[in-house]
Amino acid sequence: MTAAFTADAARALGGPEWLVRRRLSAVERLAEVAWPTPSEEIWRYSRIDQLDLDRYRPFAPEELGAPGDERAPGGGPWAAEAGKHAGMIVVRDGRVVHHELDPALEAKGVRACGIATCEDDQVSTLMGRASGASEDAFTVLHDAFVAGGAFVHVPAGVVVEDPILVLHWCEGDARASFPHTLVALGEGAEATVLDRFGSPQTDHLVDAVTELLVDDNAHLRYLTVQEHGTRTWHLGLLRAHVGRDATLRTSAVALGGDYARLRSEALLTGQGAESDQLAVYFGDGQQMLDFRTLQDHDAPNTRSDLLFKGAVEDEARSVYSGLVHLRPAAKKANASQTNRNLVLTEGASAESIPNLEIEANDVRCSHASTVGPIDDEQLYYLESRGIRPEEAERLIVLGFFDDVFERLPVGALTRGLRRSVVDKLEHARARR
Repeated sequence: MTAAFTADAARALGGPEWLVRRRLSAVERLAEVAWPTPSEEIWRYSRIDQLDLDRYRPFAPEELGAPGDERAPGGGPWAAEAGKHAGMIVVRDGRVVHHELDPALEAKGVRACGIATCEDDQVSTLMGRASGASEDAFTVLHDAFVAGGAFVHVPAGVVVEDPILVLHWCEGDARASFPHTLVALGEGAEATVLDRFGSPQTDHLVDAVTELLVDDNAHLRYLTVQEHGTRTWHLGLLRAHVGRDATLRTSAVALGGDYARLRSEALLTGQGAESDQLAVYFGDGQQMLDFRTLQDHDAPNTRSDLLFKGAVEDEARSVYSGLVHLRPAAKKANASQTNRNLVLTEGASAESIPNLEIEANDVRCSHASTVGPIDDEQLYYLESRGIRPEEAERLIVLGFFDDVFERLPVGALTRGLRRSVVDKLEHARARR
């Protein structure tokens, strides 16, 4: 434990009494946590040994402003790029600075507000319900210094047609921020939520937690986009609990960061629950993009499907390690897991480690992974028709990603994300 992450620093962040107590309880646990090393299987191939927590300190209250201070007028270009939306929460360095919601939805009981200020008694009882079931050293550190974060609640039977945006901006050298997003859908509710993370070229540690609670027969579409500057470290947990006959569609896009890790987990707790996990990631320069996934079936007739696609170039690295776990209760479950990787230059590398753990009978389960360069036959086919080599490469990479891009739940973002992939390819060519 470093000198900067103290009980006094956690207490000073303020907020409601229940949140302060929660922080101080986590600070006590920090003294006992074992910090990870690459020798542990769950951190294998990672760069966690390069993380020096002494480089960082949490924000002081005066740097963040008091809970509820609205220092930002709105989401700016990020909100515009997402298109029409039903609500928006702007989070700066882990604290909500602006929130808004369609009044008609608010009248139906929908909430899109700050965890530290929202007038909803459910916040304190729901926070930690998912993440607490999958705790590690960084979720404990997060709980000790979370300043607030975003809360989205859709009551039973309410359908929200347009997306709710949660826009996280983190900045400041040698600082650590702790964004938290808590999304809860009541029985039969339906919504789409976008979590978007970004930072400038700053030496910053982002320790983020997202919790998705999907009640029986509810339907949630969730997209997280990570576009940090190339000096930022991002360590994130995305954990979902999915009830009976409920559906969860999660999508992740990772393009930024120095080292960016996402642990994406879905626990299917009710009969007939379904989970789809999609991801697109592209690393260049010295980046490392690290994904660890869990498809956890604990009820009969459940279904999960995972498709993660990535590309790396220059000296970038990627890691995918996934587990499909079918518990004894998961009879007649159906689960599939697929990871595909393109390695575009000799200095880049990708690791892919799919795993199965089956404890139930009468199930269907599969996994597949590939790591390799662009297919020479595809290149030859395009070049033989007069397409220049660099244009052929661009078309192949975009085609590789397109089946994921086309399924993203916030379609307005797709054009800009494709443009970001093209920019990475063009920058790489300029460096060669």
